[in-house]
Amino acid sequence: MSRRLATASTVAALCLVSFGLPDALAQDGRSLSATGEIRADLHAFQVVTQDSGPINYYTFVDQGPLPYIHAAYRPPYETTVLGYAFPESLRHSIASLRWRWRALVLPRGGNECADGRGDSAAVVYVTWKRGLRWYSLKYVWSSVGPKGATCDRKRNPFRAKDTVIVESGPPIGQWRSVQMSPDVEFRNHFEDGDATASVPDLVGVGIMSDGDQTNSPSEADYADFVMVPK
Repeated sequence: MSRRLATASTVAALCLVSFGLPDALAQDGRSLSATGEIRADLHAFQVVTQDSGPINYYTFVDQGPLPYIHAAYRPPYETTVLGYAFPESLRHSIASLRWRWRALVLPRGGNECADGRGDSAAVVYVTWKRGLRWYSLKYVWSSVGPKGATCDRKRNPFRAKDTVIVESGPPIGQWRSVQMSPDVEFRNHFEDGDATASVPDLVGVGIMSDGDQTNSPSEADYADFVMVPK
């Protein structure tokens, strides 16, 4: 695609966009549950303008028990990305991160492991930063890519990125939950599994649905982004 979180500048844009997130819980796009879990306010997800096209094809849906963000990409839209920056007070204290998503329309033949076919019904980016280098894991709900595969690895002095295919193909329209440990995932992907390696700041997440490479529609819903403190 022409605009995706695949370059250092895009990853930087995700984390440098100001979402008005001071440390006060009531003002920073998060809420604290009775169990200590911190739930992101979906209204705090904002378009990453530096790396998005002119059409925002995401809508917030607050119906029923589960509010969600609905993404409805249609060709020939340019890709648009939404981002959420973690408050600095949380960047070293998140033990696990989870979210819910469901694919509604799979881009035709989308396969993140195949050149020129890298469209996804749903993407969640998790991003870290150490010094001048940005690290990003791209978790995807693919159309036909091999479930469980890690592909599209990129490494240079300023960025490192892996794509992880979490779901592939059906079921359509059914919610699935994903839970990950940022520290474990970072070490597995970027430190060769070294359990003693230091982990940099966890700075933000992004979401994206796209179909520009396959010239096909793509739709998904995103909900319930929850941070569990250490």
